[in-house]
Amino acid sequence: MKTEESKDWQQIISKVDRLLDRFEQVLELTSPPAAGDAALFERYIAFRWEKRLGTGFLQPVEHPHLFDLDDLVGVDGAKEEVLRNTAQFVAGYPANNVLLWGERGTGKSSCVKGLLKPFASRGLRLIEVQKGDLLHISDILRLVRETPWRFILFCDDLSFEEGEASYRELKAILEGGIEARPENVLLYATSNRRHLMPEPMNDNLGTEIHPEEAISEKLSLADRFGLALSFYPFSQDTYLAIVGHYVERLQLAIDRDELRTEALRWALFKGQRSGRSARQFIDDLAGRLAMRGATAPS
Repeated sequence: MKTEESKDWQQIISKVDRLLDRFEQVLELTSPPAAGDAALFERYIAFRWEKRLGTGFLQPVEHPHLFDLDDLVGVDGAKEEVLRNTAQFVAGYPANNVLLWGERGTGKSSCVKGLLKPFASRGLRLIEVQKGDLLHISDILRLVRETPWRFILFCDDLSFEEGEASYRELKAILEGGIEARPENVLLYATSNRRHLMPEPMNDNLGTEIHPEEAISEKLSLADRFGLALSFYPFSQDTYLAIVGHYVERLQLAIDRDELRTEALRWALFKGQRSGRSARQFIDDLAGRLAMRGATAPS
């Protein structure tokens, strides 16, 4: 009888051991990396702020999008300003937070991601922060404050609705909070809205005793970005220039008149002339030409 009980207990202990082993494996898989570790910033150049098991941490990006800024056509003025400002920042000189705003698909996000290629070797690191995580931005600053690298916090497609808490948090971080922003951190944000906040018609209808104060409150966030760079809709000539740039770079064999006709037809189909639609057209064209060559009789 005791032998049978002993076997039962051994089986139970064995099952508990296996469960503990699996639990440890799960913990290893889900534990956040040591975000303040210098080796992490040596090895990786791009990060995302993520939350797991109730803890926020910097998740390294294994394969960052190293966009080539030479592929940005039609936005030379804004591109040069971003490059100049970032060069000052990486060199340790004063520089500004940057807001890139305007038409969708004109290269705002690419302009920021493209900074890694020229500046990562000089100590620049990019941290992508979602709007909902701006409430935890002070935690990010704490992790990077005393490091020798230069960090750009990147908020893509940023805009706020009335009453959002992260709006005031961002204002404080940019300028005006009790905690000083580290000198090795800047914020670069993209948005379709010039002032990041909705501006309904009733702001001008006199529904408040002092409507100018409500409007000023909305403008104050965008004012905290030292550089506000605009990206306007592309003309037909600019759109075709972007298409031509990619055709040349990829060495696509197509008649110029046929290329123009197909590119304009694509823009009409998409309902916009933008860098994004031009790149999508080129991807489609390159695929069709490759298929045509693969199926051509030998």
